[in-house]
Amino acid sequence: MPHTLVNHLSYNLWANERMGHLLMGHDESILDPEKKSSFPSISKTVLHLWDAELIWLTRLRGESLSDWPSKKFTGGKSEMLKGLVNTSTELLHFIKGKGDAFLLEKIIYKNMKGDVNENPAEEILFHLVNHGTYHRGQIITLLRESGVTQLVTTDLIVWFREQGK
Repeated sequence: MPHTLVNHLSYNLWANERMGHLLMGHDESILDPEKKSSFPSISKTVLHLWDAELIWLTRLRGESLSDWPSKKFTGGKSEMLKGLVNTSTELLHFIKGKGDAFLLEKIIYKNMKGDVNENPAEEILFHLVNHGTYHRGQIITLLRESGVTQLVTTDLIVWFREQGK
């Protein structure tokens, strides 16, 4: 398995764990106030991240979902954050268990509208990591707008530095 892709998926897990740890340190009430963003609250943004990882993992396994998994979610902050981290972990282990040829394999899947698409697994995985980075940045902005000043960095370079220790 290429070093770069496993690193990116390991980074994604690390960043989701850091974000989860940060959010666990705050009262659950901070998660739901709505603000202007792609997803109007911290909890909706976290659920979207989790949805995306679960949807792409399902597609990489050769299946497609017809609805957003979070529509059935009824848990609280802890369950939501554990769910995201568990899915990130599962995705990393799934990819580590695949050979190099899998990365070039075309994955045929249906999006939520039912449209059929096709991408190599490698493109899907790089998209997934980039997508997570984007939305974690939005979570930081939403936290700042909520008055939180003690934040964490989830920058890729910080992860690389920590790996060198």
